[in-house]
Order: sequence, then structure tokens, then C-alpha cells
Amino acid sequence: MAGHAHHDAHGHDHAHGHGHGGHGDAPAHGSRKDYVIGFLLSVLLTAIPFALVMTNAFADTRITAGIVMICAVVQIVVHMIYFLHMNTKSESGWTLMALIFTVVLVVIVLSGSLWVMYHMNLNMMPQMSGDMGAM
Repeated sequence: MAGHAHHDAHGHDHAHGHGHGGHGDAPAHGSRKDYVIGFLLSVLLTAIPFALVMTNAFADTRITAGIVMICAVVQIVVHMIYFLHMNTKSESGWTLMALIFTVVLVVIVLSGSLWVMYHMNLNMMPQMSGDMGAM
């Protein structure tokens, strides 16, 4: 009987270990290497626009804004792949509709941000200061 109890305990441990192994069959969450690659790419994609803006690398601000936008889009993709673990496999929850929704959302956010910044730049105080000096 004691041997039978030991066998049950052993079977329970084995089943628990197997159940835990079954969890490992679920979609992978990424390795440490994947997280480090994602982190380094994110830092690089943040440092490039920062350096371009701080050093006034291009005389035309439209070029700088374009490069910043490209870095932003690439960084979104890096985050989706390396941190959110999204891929094209439907069992991982990543479908064509989710991709379309993400693209539409990114276009709205980025174009809206540029529109707001452009109009804020047009309507800021320096133009008004000449009018106020005339008063």
C-alpha cells in the first residue's frame, strides 16, 4: 500500500511536470536574446530621431520629420514582433484584420500628429508678437 501511495505521488508529480510541459507547447513568449534584440533596436530607433532633431542634421525640416516618421513606424513593428510576439500564425491571435486595424490606427495617429504639429507651428506666438507690439 505504501508503494502504491508512493506511485500515486510519483504519478502526480509526473503529471504535474507533464502539464507544465504542455504549457510550454503554447506559443513561445520569446527568449532573452529576442528581448535584447528588441531592446537594442528600440534604443537605436529612438536615438536616431533624437540625434537628427538635436543636431539639425538636415536644413529641410520635412526630411527630418520624414525620417522620424519612418523610425516611428519601424519601432512599432519592432515592438509588435519582439515584445508583443505577434506573427502571421492565426493560432497566435495575429490575423489579417488585426494587421489592417493596426496599420489604419498608425496612419491616423501619425498623420494626425503631424497635422497638429504643423498647425501649432503656424499659429504660435511669434507671429502674434508683432501685432501686440503695434498695440
